[in-house]
Amino acid sequence: MAWAYTKKAAFYLLVLVIVVVSVFPFYYAILTSFKSGTDLFRITYWPTSISFDNYLSVLNQGSFPRNVLNSIFVSTLVVVLALFLAVTASFALSRVRFRGRGLLLMTILAVSMFPQIAVLAGLFEVIRGLGIYNTPWALIFSYTIFTLPFTVWVLTTFMRDLPIEIEEAAIVDGATPWVIIRRVFMPLMWPALVTTGLLAFIAAWNEFLFALTFTSSNTTRTVPVAIALLSGGSQYEIPWGNIMAASVIVTVPLVALVLIFQRKIVSGLTAGGVKG
Repeated sequence: MAWAYTKKAAFYLLVLVIVVVSVFPFYYAILTSFKSGTDLFRITYWPTSISFDNYLSVLNQGSFPRNVLNSIFVSTLVVVLALFLAVTASFALSRVRFRGRGLLLMTILAVSMFPQIAVLAGLFEVIRGLGIYNTPWALIFSYTIFTLPFTVWVLTTFMRDLPIEIEEAAIVDGATPWVIIRRVFMPLMWPALVTTGLLAFIAAWNEFLFALTFTSSNTTRTVPVAIALLSGGSQYEIPWGNIMAASVIVTVPLVALVLIFQRKIVSGLTAGGVKG
């Protein structure tokens, strides 16, 4: 009995340590974002004063609000394109039998193993050749390429586990493949779509290297690059308060999305899928 209580206490202690390590940086960023003046260089773990000057400075200076809108536009469109292409591809890879299907799936997964820096030069030439350099479409194009392998692999694995009887019943009723995807599989795949879509959104929202390389003006940059450009010439000129305020502004939407869609993720995957 004592050993069981010890294991339980150790488990909760480990969970507490993981939560503290994960949450503390964001908590301290929020704490710092409300400081101003010399208070920025005083180490405190509890709020001693609250000032919104950093938030007002970030939102009123430069093109940061425009950068936030750019990130929203790019990330949303990447999710829409990636999920549309991934759903149709996963249907073909999981339900249609053809030669080389396994090799094709492994090739799609292998694409995601390449580091961004390894394909940066070639992708830059492609984007310049398409005439979309320094436009949001350059980021949408590059982000979709790197998001598709993960979404296709996850949705293919998920679709393979769906009961074949559902598809057979729809075929008997005369449903076309597109109707099967849209009206049969899509409702059942909602938890997987939410999960992969959310991860794709976070990846596009936080991406820095492509955003730095494929955009060159403040009107087309996204928030990671905008935050990086807030720094001054030396460590004594860096506006830490503004950087922390900007970091909080761009992190809160991600936290909100996770909290909003958490119920969808944990809901029944195929509840009511097959009924007599």
